[in-house]
Amino acid sequence: MSGMTSYERFKRMYEHREADRIPIIDDPWRTTIERWRREGMPEGMHFADYFGIDWVPKIYVDNSPRYEEKVIEETDTYTIYTTKWGATLKQWKHATSTPEFLDFIITSPDKWKEAKERMVPTRDRIDWSYLEKNYKKWRQQGLWIEAELWFGFDVTHSWTVGTETLLIALVEEPEWCIDMFNHFLDVNIALLDMVWDAGYTFDAVYWPDDMGYKDRQFFSVNMYRELLKPIHKKAIDWAHSKGVKTHLHSCGNINPFVPELIEIGLDALNPLEVKAGMNPVELKHKYGKDLVFHGGINAVLWNDVEAITEEMRKVIPVMKEGGGYIFSSDHSVPDSVSLENFRYITDLAKKLGSY
Repeated sequence: MSGMTSYERFKRMYEHREADRIPIIDDPWRTTIERWRREGMPEGMHFADYFGIDWVPKIYVDNSPRYEEKVIEETDTYTIYTTKWGATLKQWKHATSTPEFLDFIITSPDKWKEAKERMVPTRDRIDWSYLEKNYKKWRQQGLWIEAELWFGFDVTHSWTVGTETLLIALVEEPEWCIDMFNHFLDVNIALLDMVWDAGYTFDAVYWPDDMGYKDRQFFSVNMYRELLKPIHKKAIDWAHSKGVKTHLHSCGNINPFVPELIEIGLDALNPLEVKAGMNPVELKHKYGKDLVFHGGINAVLWNDVEAITEEMRKVIPVMKEGGGYIFSSDHSVPDSVSLENFRYITDLAKKLGSY
């Protein structure tokens, strides 16, 4: 089975079958890439090509209200700007971090009604030139292609209305929350149907919906079942109707939600955040026949060769059994990880992840 393409590796993992090796992907910070360039990685070269690992191209569409994007203030250290979702953010220039959220346009059901009217699925919300330039090449290279969905609890609270506003609304105005979750998804699906019908097919859909933090979830299982689970199921059913796999990214401790996600047919779960209380080995033993697991390698250890070696030797042999595993950190690669360390880790992953 040597010499498989990325597409062939991913396909076998989703079928819970062995391949030549497990797929190896990750998401380095911008400052991590800058560090690796300083340490010898050539300019203009994709890091995955440099390390000989897999990468997954993404297809994006714009389901936003299209508010004005502009810079409000810029200094040597930060930029304050507005987004198409109506948020005002402060982003630091020389560090990779979550931006500081300063303000939001959508703060009430009335403001949402105005935003919703702006969210209409039109063809100019798709970057056709990007697809024309790259899609054929992706297929010729044998890559696994994912389309991104943008809906759910996480993107609503963090990018659209603000965390406090949404958490209160989940209790006091649940109909408003459901309407936002549904409309985000409906517009997204309509746009991706346009992409698909134009011949730009994809192999999986991926969406970020962080529902937990350290040791806890943002809401109860009952609230998940009532407010968000039906919308997750709608996304999964739509993807499956096209023969497409479904891949959820949800940071934090979401252990109580895993059986719920399996029940509605989710195919793959990421990132299995160890520091938040997710245990990839336990998850594999409990749910390995039902889910593809992606991640679960503690990013805190990646700048400690001895510790990360021990962790990988403990985790990978279990996770790769019978397929169903994609190697990566349990979130992303911080700039504390040197070029040498990342090369060591990916080489070890190839060794331990071979069949």
